[in-house]
Amino acid sequence: MKTLKASAIVVAFFATAAWAQHAAHHQAVNAAELKWSEVPSLPKGAQIAVIEGPMSQAVPFTVRLRFPANYAIPPHTHPAVERVTVLTGTFHMGMGEKFNRGEAQPVRSGDMMIMQPGTAHYAWTEGETVVQLHGTGPWGITYLNPNDDPRKQ
Repeated sequence: MKTLKASAIVVAFFATAAWAQHAAHHQAVNAAELKWSEVPSLPKGAQIAVIEGPMSQAVPFTVRLRFPANYAIPPHTHPAVERVTVLTGTFHMGMGEKFNRGEAQPVRSGDMMIMQPGTAHYAWTEGETVVQLHGTGPWGITYLNPNDDPRKQ
């Protein structure tokens, strides 16, 4: 029983220290003040606003991505778990190595999709769509067809 009580005290101490550490970095995000920029790793037209990061390091990140209507992302994979929450619009996501609009699942405002590392998938929008992507880096995108990679064009 003493061991259990001592363990509880240690856990409480570190939990409090961890909370205090994060509390010092409290951040309120005002959507109207986000700074949007082009996304070199996605087809032209996508914009990104980094909320926390950096995505290139082994730390948590949160970004928002804004896509125009009828935007398409070719089949690709990511090296880490992908968590996508749709904030506005409809983001159709399909699983597999071939782009097929008919096989894609609509993910609507308020919905979320979670995919494991290495899962081949693709996406497209109906109207303008904003999604929030969060996870733990390092982050990246690998297109199944290298010719689809806008960084190589």
